[in-house]
Amino acid sequence: MSAPHEKWRGREEPVHQGPSAGPETEVVMLSHRLDRGVLVLTVQEDPGIGGRAELVAGITAFVRVYRPAPVLVIIDDRAATPATVSAVLRAHRQCEELGVPMSAATRDAAVRRLLEANAVSGRSRLVVHPHLDSAVSAADEAAA
Repeated sequence: MSAPHEKWRGREEPVHQGPSAGPETEVVMLSHRLDRGVLVLTVQEDPGIGGRAELVAGITAFVRVYRPAPVLVIIDDRAATPATVSAVLRAHRQCEELGVPMSAATRDAAVRRLLEANAVSGRSRLVVHPHLDSAVSAADEAAA
């Protein structure tokens, strides 16, 4: 791998850079940034059935580093699949265990319906936003 910002594929080991790597860092199919105190994680690609655990681990790793910042998971159109929904719901349960509020945003109506149908986990409900532009503001306000 020639540069740490390249996406991980195949048998090579992913390059993980910590929060000091810059405003946008990619780990596997996931990127992150801070926006108004909200940890914004963007799932850029479908993890597939076999990549769900890796995606959950990536989300959880960022959550632990930026805790107690609220988390917003944005699901890009290319990642709008049932496998991504499954991983996001598992990550929501882990965020709840860590005491970190989490919400999600996607433009894909079918994915929103899947997330909302399974959004209750323990004490909290995953809030799902249809508009990406207002999702960060809503996550920031909900955590205040």
